[in-house]
Formats: sequence, C-alpha cells, structure tokens
Amino acid sequence: MAKEQLAVMELIWNMIQGKTDHISKVDYFPQKTEAPDPGKSVQYFERATPESQGISSRRLAALIRELGETSSTDMHHLMILRNSKVICECNFAPYRSGIWHITHSMCKSITGMAIGMLIEEGKLSLDENIYKIFESRQPLLLTIFHPTVTVENLLTMTSGVMFNETGAVSGNDWLGSYLNAPVQGKPGTVFQYNSMNTYVLSAIVTERTGLSLLEYLKPRLFEPLGITNICWESCPKGITKGGWGLFICAEDMAKLGQLYLQNGVWEGKQLIPEAWIRVSTEKHYDSEEGTYGYGYQIWQEERPGSFEFNGMLGQNVVVYPDLNMVIVTNAGSDEFFQNCVMLNIMRRHFPCDYMPELRLEENPCDQLILQRLVSQMESGQGEPLRVRHGGWKKRKAESAAHSNTSYLKMLGGKQYDFGKTSVGIFPLITQVFHNNLTDGISRMSFQEEQGSFFLKVQEGESQAVLEIGFGRARESILIMHEEKYRVAVLGEFARDEDHMLVLKLDIAFVEEAVRRKIKIFFHKEQIEVRWQETPGKHLIMQGLSSILDELENKSIFSAISGLRDLQMVRTMMERTIEPVTTGKLVAEEEKQDSESDRGEDYDKVNCHRH
Repeated sequence: MAKEQLAVMELIWNMIQGKTDHISKVDYFPQKTEAPDPGKSVQYFERATPESQGISSRRLAALIRELGETSSTDMHHLMILRNSKVICECNFAPYRSGIWHITHSMCKSITGMAIGMLIEEGKLSLDENIYKIFESRQPLLLTIFHPTVTVENLLTMTSGVMFNETGAVSGNDWLGSYLNAPVQGKPGTVFQYNSMNTYVLSAIVTERTGLSLLEYLKPRLFEPLGITNICWESCPKGITKGGWGLFICAEDMAKLGQLYLQNGVWEGKQLIPEAWIRVSTEKHYDSEEGTYGYGYQIWQEERPGSFEFNGMLGQNVVVYPDLNMVIVTNAGSDEFFQNCVMLNIMRRHFPCDYMPELRLEENPCDQLILQRLVSQMESGQGEPLRVRHGGWKKRKAESAAHSNTSYLKMLGGKQYDFGKTSVGIFPLITQVFHNNLTDGISRMSFQEEQGSFFLKVQEGESQAVLEIGFGRARESILIMHEEKYRVAVLGEFARDEDHMLVLKLDIAFVEEAVRRKIKIFFHKEQIEVRWQETPGKHLIMQGLSSILDELENKSIFSAISGLRDLQMVRTMMERTIEPVTTGKLVAEEEKQDSESDRGEDYDKVNCHRH
C-alpha cells in the first residue's frame, strides 16, 4: 500500500476518534496572513449595457435567476464580459465585490501559462524527461529504470504517475514522493486527472529559474495585468502548489480570460506566446465522461473552439472566442468539476447555435429588471437565495424583530462549556486543504453589545468573536493559527416542533467555497449544537469513495482501527462530517473564574470586527 493511502487512512481514523493534536504528517506554517480590504479594489474593465454589446438584459436576468434558484449551485460571484467590457456582474450575498476567492484547480491553467513562457525563454522543452530534470534528487538506478515521463505528459494529465492529490497529507516531500512513485501503464496514453502533475510543473519552474512559480509569474504576468491582491500557497518545501491554493479576485480572473482572447497580448505587450495560446487550448486527449477534452492544463468546452480554466465547486473562467466573450464564476456548488449543474445552466443560456448581435436597441425596462434582480441577490433579499441557503421560513419583519430583541437579551452573557471536542469553526474541507486543523472548540458564549449580537468561541488557545447579522449577514475576520479568514454570519431564531428555541447560523467563509451551518438548540441547562458544512457530507463522502472502496480489500486499516466492518467506518465518517456536540451552561461564578484565569479579553485576542 502506498504511504499516501496509509496517511489518508490514519487521518480519517484520527478524525473519527476525535483526535486533534499532531494528526497531520505535513508541517504547518501560516501562509494566508492577509485579508485585503475589498474597498481598495480597482475596476479595470469598462462597464457597458448588455444591449450595447449585442446581448439582451433579459437573457442575462434569466441566467442569474436560474443560478440563484438552483439548490446545488451556491453562487458567489458572476462576471460576464463581451468585447472586453463588463456587461453583467453579480455578487451573491454575503459575497462582496473585491474580495479574493479560492480558485482550486482553476489555477492549473495559470501554471500552464508559466510553462509556455519558460519554453519561449528557451529554458524548457515539451519532450524533456522529468526524471532527467530532477536527476540530482533521486538515485541513479531509479532514473534509469523509470519510464520516460515528459513535460507534455504532465500538461495533458497523462503521466500515469500514481502519486496523486492524496499525497498532500502524506508528508513534507511531495516532489520526492512523486519522483519515486510507480508509473501505471505507458505515459502519454491515458488521461488521468492528477493535481500533483501540476505541482511538478511548478517545481520545474523553480528548478530551471531558482524562483518559486509565484515569484516567476509576478513580473511576467501578474504585475503587467495589474493583479496585486493575490495569495498562492506553497508546500512545506517552498514550492508553489501550482494546482491549487491560489486566492484571486473575480475581475482579475476575467483579465486572464481576456488575455487569452487577445492571443496573449495586453496593452500592446505580448505576455504569453501566441503559439502557446493556440496549442494549449487545443484538444490533446479525451477527458472524463461528460466532458469535452483536455489541452495543456485547460479544459475544452461544449461550444466549438471554446475552453475554460476550471476549478472544483464552481471556480471557472469560460472563454468563447467566437463570441469574444468571457464568463467568470466563483461558487460553492455541491459538485466537483466540469460536468456540473452550474456549467450546464450556462450552456443552456449560451447554446452552441447562439450568436449575439453586434448591437441591440437599448431596453430600459429589461435593464431595470436585471438591475433589480442583481440588487436583490447582492442584498440577500431575494427569496430564492433565502430558500437555497437554508430553507428557513420567512417571518414577518415586525414579529421577527420583536422576537430577536427578546431572544438576544435572554441569551446575552450566557456561556457553555463543551469540554474537549474535535469540532472546529473551520469546515473539514478547509482544514484539510490548508493543513490548518482544529484544536477543538471547548467553550461557546453569546454577548449583546449596543444592539449587536456576537458568538464567542474558544478553540484551542484561540478566541474568536463572530458578529451575527439578522436579516443580513455581518462580517468579521477570523484568525486561526495566524491565518486570517473573512467570514459573514447570518442568524435566525426559530422554534422546533417541541417549541424549543433554535438559533440557526450560516457562517460563510467568503474567500472560500465552503460554509459552516449550525443549529443551536437551547435546553434549560445546556445547548445541543448540530454541525454541517456545505458542500457537505455527500460531496466529502464522494471524494473519499475511492479510498473507502480500497479499504474493503486492505487488512491494514483493521490493524489501525480495530474495525473490520467498513460500513461502520462510513457511518462513523458521516457522523464526523456532521457531528453533534453538547455544551453545559456555565454558572456565573464559574464564568468569572474562567475569565480571570485566562487574563485576556475575548474582544482583543485573534479577532477583528467589521
């Protein structure tokens, strides 16, 4: 069994057992230490009415409405350009304009751009054998007996190397593990999506230039495009991840798509070789069922000649060259990759036989409808948005406000002790992707201050304060192990079938593709907290399915866990993803003693309010 599979099994079992201390085999170091002010973002593209660019406002309104109403499509940002002008943009509450967003695998296409530049500079060729490139990092015999895996094999996801994404939790030396991993089949024959192929492309940039991928691209790509708000994580060895870990704003994503529409030219300067634009967007291999083929780190789209930079859960730059059009999306959809509901919705609204006019007559009525729809989505007042994000019934505003006031006064100042838990504010997906694992929530309290209401959480040594908005989410900055994350919290009080008070919280990590959803049930002397995340149990279990299936034939997991019933393992993992915790009400004298022992104010440690 490969060590990365064993590492995943151990991680799964430790999470099931509720262990939080020292369970990662990868050294942690804080990377995302900034949360840029969205108010400082600058619009680059000219704004224009849809009709002035030949597309009707009615078509765009229908697209936004369907995206907003579809239960599996949790839209965050949408931007549509035609003729290098923004004709439609919508930031779905609580996601605001100018906030950078995780891109997941969308950034693979940017890594591909760097390879094209490196080849143009004469520092690399497509047919080079990666084992020769890194021959100093491995024994000579391994270099001799390995099959040839070329740079082009990495670009087209046809390397056959068995060290894949799961290797990111197996240890610190990802490159060494990749180079020593077995190769299945003949390289260059079978498409097999593997993010570690892209990571190795990033490592090649570093090997040939002495710069990290991010350092290499800053003067060549990001600075000429005016992309300044950017964070790209690296591995413990300092190699930019390449295939994931990039935070960037939606308008900057649009610049990358527009750059490709302009054949690599930006403001009169050739940033990416035109020949590379052409060859990288061509179909080189058939890809997964339901998709349209794969180029060099770029997916083909349904429309002939179109392509996209694609990331899981809805991070996309879709380019339609024949329409001179770019569509950018950020989302937290409950689906992984290219063959998904969100992209299928866009394909229906811009079908293969659709061709816009050069210009349409201005339609103030339709434009007003589109503007109002966008305003509803951005304010969070659109009814479809409320239903999609929790299905909570809307109460009359007057009665809700009256109830909220009484509930806030009743709960203000109450603290609850959880003892030792393995549950964190971070969703599991976020913890694993950023290697920022929880220390476990031990205490939770509520506080009302001058009409504002706060959830206070003690998680390990960290103390966080999250402001809760009622009717509209309120933003805070959460600091977890020195990393800053912008969160927006929307709350609503309700009563269950037994008339028990329930506080429902939707905690949106607005730079991420995930949310925490919490239901807090208030008993007389304790609270019961039911934790969920979106994308949630269904998607996480789908992602783990191949590993869990593998366990069926491995006795080693039984040795680790003592369990032989794999169905029980699946059930326990589901409960780990959606745990239930119980907190005991802290008496007033205990609360004062505890606060005195800590010697620090909740409001001053590891939290900021906005």
